[in-house]
This record gives sequence, C-alpha cells and structure tokens, in this order.
Amino acid sequence: MARKDLISFSSNEDGEIPGDPNKSDRPLAGITPNRRSSSPVGGIAKTLGSLSSQMDRASELERQLLEGQKVVELDPSQIDDSFVRDRLEADPEVERDFVQQIDEHGQLVPILVRPNPAQKGRMQVAFGHRRLRAARSLNRKVKAVVRELNDEQLVVLQGQENSARTNLSYIERALFAARLEDQKFKRNVIISALKVDRAAVSKMIKLIRELPVDLIVAIGAAPGTGRRKWMELAELVKLVDWKPLREMLSADNIAVLTSDERFEFVLRSAKKATKPKKPKIVVQHVEHVPVTIRSTKSGTTFTVNGAKAPGFDEFLKAQLNSLYADYMKERGE
Repeated sequence: MARKDLISFSSNEDGEIPGDPNKSDRPLAGITPNRRSSSPVGGIAKTLGSLSSQMDRASELERQLLEGQKVVELDPSQIDDSFVRDRLEADPEVERDFVQQIDEHGQLVPILVRPNPAQKGRMQVAFGHRRLRAARSLNRKVKAVVRELNDEQLVVLQGQENSARTNLSYIERALFAARLEDQKFKRNVIISALKVDRAAVSKMIKLIRELPVDLIVAIGAAPGTGRRKWMELAELVKLVDWKPLREMLSADNIAVLTSDERFEFVLRSAKKATKPKKPKIVVQHVEHVPVTIRSTKSGTTFTVNGAKAPGFDEFLKAQLNSLYADYMKERGE
C-alpha cells in the first residue's frame, strides 16, 4: 500500500474525551473518555469543544477505515498483538467497564488487522487491542478490516489511532517512541506515528534512555503526569539507587494507589534520598573559650569565638605547622 493511503489527522495536546452529561457514564465502544472530576461551569464550553473535536476525528478515522473496505468477523484467537507495544498495564476496573459496554452496545468500530508476516494463516492487529481483548473475554468474534500493511504503515496507523481516540499518557508515548527506535524505525516514521515534531521525539527517547524501564512499569501510565515531572524524576534517579524505590512500589499500601499517586510517591522519595544531610555540629569549650567544631563528610572546621579570646585564632594559625609535625610524629611518619 502506498504511503498516501495512510490515515492522517491532527490531535490536540490533551486528546481527552470527557463523558457526555446527557448520557450514561459508559461510553460507546471504541470511544473511551478519560475519567476526570467535575469541572467548574466556566469550563463547560471548552469541555464540549474538546468532546466535539475528538468525536469528529474518531468519525473521520472510521470513515477512512471503512471507505472501500470490507468489514469481516474474525476469531480473536487467530489474531496476534502488534509487534510494538504502545501501552502499559491497563487499569482492571477500566478494562471491566470497557468489556461491559462492548457487551451491552456491541462493537461499533472495527479493528484493523493485517496478515501476520511471521506466521501464515494468522492475523496481526494494527490497532484496536482493547476491542480485541474484549472480544476474547466475551468469547465472541471481532469485527475487523483486513489490509496489507508493511511494518512502517502498521506502526504509523497504530500511533495515529491512539491519538484520535484515547491518547496515551506522556510516558507511554515516550516508551512507544523508544520501542520503535529499538525496532530500527527511522525518526520520520516515529514522528508520523506520534504526530509530534522531531524535537519532541528526541526528548521522549532521551527520557526513556535515562529512566529505568522497570521503574516506569512499576509506576504505571500516570496519565496526569507530564514531561517536566518525568524529566525531574530522571535527573533525581541519576543520583540515587533506584532499586529500593522500585521495591517500595510493591508494598500493599503503595500498590493500591493510582499511577499518578505512585509517581508522586517515587518523586518525593527520590528527593528525600538526594537531600544533603545536615552537618553534625559539636560544641566544645577550651578553658571557657567556646570552640565550635563542624564536621561533614568532606572535612571539619573549627570556629573560635574571637570576642572572648581576641587573637586566639592568630595564635592557632602560628602553631599549625608544629601541631601537624607532632601529629605526624605520633603516627610514626
């Protein structure tokens, strides 16, 4: 298939699809809004505008997908996942809700698959992984469009569909970019898949190279956490042993937190671990003259109260050579 046949559209920065207040909280199949708390009345117009924009892009995607194409029903057991993963572990509650709404409303939007180039007779999904998992869970066939796609076309369509319907979090997009680079895809392909510029792709990949992937996976998608905070964590992780941070995330009281809360926990812990310790201060008296001794890892300083012993500091300076000589003699050197 020629590159001109690839689906192309733009997306806004957030890409969120708020729920329609006039309908059930459960969205239509394939169009899943992000959960969010109630917003002030002043934000209604912006929210509705974002909803309309997202729905328009989703409709355009469906139109392009179905135009001139035949929708077939396939056995989900014969379909393999994409060779490049684009998401971290899904929230079990969100997955259950998605399966339930597919069960109630049916699959309204088909998935896109290609013949699996690595295994004859099987298919490989380009996008629609959640709909595919729902069909597997419900033990029913999945609606799909079958296209001949090369690897580049598959990952571009996979990334663009995510931008149109349910945006990946920043760290998931960064992981997707790094995984594509690991698969030897060129930067222009990664740019097309993520719909961002070259500089943004470079920052994403640089971040993943600096942060341990095990730690990212333990934190999770953290949809409310943006690039700057992830970069802040990456700088801190360079200065500490990150493995204890990773182990702390498995504790029962931390594992139950949302991924954004787990991120904040790790960020606070990393800041605490990198915070310099206050120097140990010991105050001693020499014949009623206060001498403050300040000890740190790098050395020790002596402070003499000059008001009570004028000139004592100069006297000590004059004795330093002989004192050091006595010290070396005592050590036998």
